[in-house]
Amino acid sequence: MESETIGQVVEKLATGDRRAIARAISLVENEAAASSDLLKKVYGRTGKGYRIGVTGPPGAGKSTLTNKLAKHFRGQKLRVGIIAVDPTSPFTGGALLGDRVRMSEVELDEGVFIRSMASRGSLGGLSKKAKEAADILDAAGHDVIIMETVGVGQSELDVAGAADTTIVVLVPESGDGIQAMKAGLMEIADFFVLNKADRPGAEQAVMSLKMILGFRPHHEGSWMPDVVKTQASEGKGVQEVAIHIKTHQEFLRTTGGLEQKRRARLEGRIREIIDDRLHLDFWNSERSLELRRKIELILQRQSNPYDAATALIEDFNSERVLH
Repeated sequence: MESETIGQVVEKLATGDRRAIARAISLVENEAAASSDLLKKVYGRTGKGYRIGVTGPPGAGKSTLTNKLAKHFRGQKLRVGIIAVDPTSPFTGGALLGDRVRMSEVELDEGVFIRSMASRGSLGGLSKKAKEAADILDAAGHDVIIMETVGVGQSELDVAGAADTTIVVLVPESGDGIQAMKAGLMEIADFFVLNKADRPGAEQAVMSLKMILGFRPHHEGSWMPDVVKTQASEGKGVQEVAIHIKTHQEFLRTTGGLEQKRRARLEGRIREIIDDRLHLDFWNSERSLELRRKIELILQRQSNPYDAATALIEDFNSERVLH
């Protein structure tokens, strides 16, 4: 794709053109040659959309809550972008579209753009490309961008680095509070949603979560996560969730936390880009072949992994000096 065509896509994005949004995200997701140029041009138009991460264990009702939240925001005339990161399909390598089925209430709304993306083995539960897709939705004028991650328990922490407000969705079943504490979800949650709160054990689960939260280090001026009870399938408690998002947003704005979060996010993104580029530059065919040779020596105990790694790095550095 020529740069002029990319320019046209970027201009169409600014008007919220749905086909341009879909095309731009596809370019990014497929790592097309033009995607880097596209993202550079798009970045200057980002920064207005508020990013919400929705995470938690499988079956907690994350998609249902996302659907209801999108409907609530639409009632406020806000444009909503949804990135649903699904497990990668073992057959096609694409996303399993279960989330799209559960979001039927808002899918036909012109003010809502939904994209399912494959996690593609991303250990953070959030596809790396999902962050770039969020930039595209931001540039296309979406006021709220909801990133719902694959529910894989202990590897959900990546969403906190990509969102302004992170919601952890749990259900009353025994052990959820302890599982959350183990997984580090207690640290990343800006607040908790206890969904399916009509089930037995809901009150006990809320008390358990609040007790665990009480052990978190906090001071007078710090944000203290709360627990909101919902029955998302019935729409109950969704407004309270939206109020908590707004309260957290205002807290971040008044304390400078929002700028701090976005600064950290930017640093993480730059480090990620550098890691990717260095990885590609480092593992050329010759160095990969040299690695296999060194492995043979290591297996025969004639060398060790530490000297092998040092030698490969020195070779890489000397190659760069020569160029």
